[in-house]
Amino acid sequence: MTEHAADPQAAAAQLKERLYATITMISVVIGLAASGHVDVLGAVATVATTSLGLWLASLVADQQAHRVTHGAFATGRELRAMLFVSSPLLLSAVGPLALIGFSALGAMALETALLTAAGVNVATLFAWGCYGGLRMGGGTAFALLAGAIDAAIGTAVAVVKASAGH
Repeated sequence: MTEHAADPQAAAAQLKERLYATITMISVVIGLAASGHVDVLGAVATVATTSLGLWLASLVADQQAHRVTHGAFATGRELRAMLFVSSPLLLSAVGPLALIGFSALGAMALETALLTAAGVNVATLFAWGCYGGLRMGGGTAFALLAGAIDAAIGTAVAVVKASAGH
């Protein structure tokens, strides 16, 4: 276990970024699926640049906040903590890119791959919600409710994005 993973505040911040990235990626893949005008390379470029752009924006914001509050660039341990916390922003592209890759190999249509990526991400939100509910000690019913609420948020993002026709 890394020093940052053992730090509950860093782990909580990383999970927050993971959830944010998951919701963002739902919106991106639904938007691509709804467009009807995207090819595999366009989907790869959109997913990858979204992930990379979010990660870079996070690092820039973290560095600026650090400079303002500490009067210096984050280096060493502080920079490693920033990289640890922001890593899910890059990792959020892995699932969608793998499914797009399967599409490129002919295993499924691109739209199916994108919708599957959204579904997997909604299921991931459900799982994190359930896990959080269990960690809070609320029992199975509470955990399922927490998971359902998180999944409903992801589903709402997908529905709004799809109904907007983006």
